[in-house]
Amino acid sequence: MSARAEPTHIVPADSPFYAGMLVLSGAYVLMILTLLYAMATFTTPGHLWRALGNEEIRYAIKLSLLSCALTTILALWVAIPVGYLMSRHKFPGKNLVDAVLDIPIVLPPLVIGLGLLIVFQLPIGRALERVFPVTFAIPAVILAQFMVACAFAVRTMRVTFDQLDPRREQVALTLGCSRGEAFWRVVLPEARRGVLSAATLAWARSLGEFGPILVFAGATRMRTEVLPTTVFLELSVGNIEAAVAVSLIMVLAALIVLAIARVFRLRRGGPV
Repeated sequence: MSARAEPTHIVPADSPFYAGMLVLSGAYVLMILTLLYAMATFTTPGHLWRALGNEEIRYAIKLSLLSCALTTILALWVAIPVGYLMSRHKFPGKNLVDAVLDIPIVLPPLVIGLGLLIVFQLPIGRALERVFPVTFAIPAVILAQFMVACAFAVRTMRVTFDQLDPRREQVALTLGCSRGEAFWRVVLPEARRGVLSAATLAWARSLGEFGPILVFAGATRMRTEVLPTTVFLELSVGNIEAAVAVSLIMVLAALIVLAIARVFRLRRGGPV
């Protein structure tokens, strides 16, 4: 049973410490609110409705939602087993593998897109392209999002498994469960809040991904255009109002996903 932190009582001697903490925290929260306020007041409801009425922007919204959903599913399929293995097992070269898993996080996004583009210029990549076109097509959008989002999901799942008590899994093994049965029946249900956090983070990263998509998939209208590239295209032609309107659509989509995740945590008894 996990122990919960007791409420902290502030004594007068600690007031300067907490005052400094509140000033720094409040300043950052204020910056975020100011950013959102500036965007909300720059545009009007009419701009939003015109953006939603634009066929190209509607296509970008649909492709963004579809690609983010597929990317999140793929990221979880990879992140859950990788996070479990990295958390529960020791093997030669583990530190190297751990460092490799962090590369998509620390690399500039444009470099990831360039790397993907070069991979599909190799003989094996060209052979794949002849069977299943990827570059500058919808699969390129999903692959570009996946390369970045999956790295964050892996980190989240590893931390989740690190925090789980392995004794329950060991008990399941002693009661006759195989390793796979113990994982599906004991470990994964206990990790459900971590899975939700990984899914939320992967979806949010996918929604905001721009650099790899621009390099690897392009920004072709009605083909590989997603919401971040829509903002770029609208800005490139000087249509700032439409760019801000699309940005607000992305903010609203992210807030809806975060709200759903928060409600799910509350219903499951997770942390607020």
